[in-house]
Order: sequence, then C-alpha cells, then structure tokens
Amino acid sequence: MYKVKVYVTLRESVLDPQGKAVMSSLHKMGQSEVEDVRIGKYLELTLQKGDYDLDEKIVSMCSKLLSNPVIEDYRYEVEEVVAQ
Repeated sequence: MYKVKVYVTLRESVLDPQGKAVMSSLHKMGQSEVEDVRIGKYLELTLQKGDYDLDEKIVSMCSKLLSNPVIEDYRYEVEEVVAQ
C-alpha cells in the first residue's frame, strides 16, 4: 500500500481572504511578528498497490477533483506502507 500526502494551496497570485483574517486575529492577539498567512488543505490517501503508474494516478486525482487548477497548486509525497 501507499500513503499519499497531498498539500493544496492557493496560488501566490490569488488573494487569500481567510488567511488575511487569521493574520489579523493573530496581530490582535499580540503576535505581530506574523507577516503573512496562507490557508490550504491537507489530505491523506491510502492506495492499494496495483498495475498502474502511481504518479499519473495521483496527478489525475489532484487535477480533476482534489484541487482547483485555476486557483490552486498542489504537491504530494508518497510513502510505501509495509504490511505487518
């Protein structure tokens, strides 16, 4: 099996109002050293091993469902899980 960790973030060129709201709240709490906040998504997928191209399958899932390619970027990490 594979454990796939997917990180989805807004593109740098896209305004992040939720991130700005969090940053404002942090500043009000006295955390003035925070310069910027960007909000994203983290997903963990467990995939069975099979006769397929793993990277191709992950890219397909990310670009078609897990992220919005117009405004979001993604990256992923793959970890092989050893059955016990």
